[in-house]
Amino acid sequence: MMPSQSRSCQRWFTTTMHLVQRTNGLFKRTETLSQGSCDFRPRILIDVSKIDMTTTVLGFKISMPIMVAPTAMQKMAHPDGEYATARAASAAGTIMTLSSWATSSVEEVASTGPGIRFFQLYVYKNRNVVEQLVRRAERAGFKAIALTVDTPRLGRRESDIKNRFTLPPNLTLKNFEGLDLGKMDEAADSGLASYVAGQIDRTLSWKDVQWLQTITKLPILVKGVLTGEDARIAVQAGAAGIIVSNHGARQLDYVPATISALEEVVKATQGRIPVFLDGGVRRGTDVFKALALGASGIFIGRPVVFSLAAEGEAGVRKVLQMLRDEFELTMALSGCRSLKEISRNHITTEWDTPRDSPRPLARL
Repeated sequence: MMPSQSRSCQRWFTTTMHLVQRTNGLFKRTETLSQGSCDFRPRILIDVSKIDMTTTVLGFKISMPIMVAPTAMQKMAHPDGEYATARAASAAGTIMTLSSWATSSVEEVASTGPGIRFFQLYVYKNRNVVEQLVRRAERAGFKAIALTVDTPRLGRRESDIKNRFTLPPNLTLKNFEGLDLGKMDEAADSGLASYVAGQIDRTLSWKDVQWLQTITKLPILVKGVLTGEDARIAVQAGAAGIIVSNHGARQLDYVPATISALEEVVKATQGRIPVFLDGGVRRGTDVFKALALGASGIFIGRPVVFSLAAEGEAGVRKVLQMLRDEFELTMALSGCRSLKEISRNHITTEWDTPRDSPRPLARL
């Protein structure tokens, strides 16, 4: 990619990525973990000279409960794209999730070296394509499938429509090269919306979660759950885990922020499978909030893409380290020495019932 093309792609990210939180009259999209959603209740006089942030996700030990979410077309942000993100996640000792719509293939990402990687899957109308993708991910050493379930149709992304978004001619959806599905044609509105309308299977149902289990031994995470009802069905369908996600607040207006939906989903699973949060995390304090509400870990998307656009691999390494340092400090100041010590008692939320006020002292 020429320098001018790289700068053009980076400008696209700054001009077309939606504001992380926006409310305007009846139009509302909420993606961040709002400041007012949680307050901390720190415990004091606890020896926090040693803090352990390690955890296990689907049997794989990672350095911290902060993982990389699937974000598409990363070479639009930086020429190294998913290569850089994969190397940075591996260096941080955490998990990277590769998007189906990546500009680097599963094989190319695997070639960057060792690392724990998940593969995010969209289900295409042509199920042979789906089977090929899943088997390629298995052969490339990916450890789980993150099945996106909230996109039978693409949400109305008005910035993409205004900009008539499509992939630059020098980039393709690399996982689909050779299948005549790697290019995105120009359209009168959004090339991505037209691509989704033509390729993604709108008939996707819970039966397909079970079908996926017949074609792969990889654990399946259901990504895009926001209600307790669907969480219970996911457990019954054999999901290995749930990712609470509102797709970066770009699918359906008026859905809750992920932090608002998290606790309902956690309670519905009754501890039978892990629940993760994807979306809205901007600080290490947000990671703490999610874990206090029952999440087993969190995924970050926009912070990775923005740091990738700014400084490539070094930027992604930096943002992962920043979040790690902030999370460690939050644990220490809250009196938590390990993840298992983070509890619901460490936070209050705007939807909690008021706590009992202390009784006044009796007069002597």
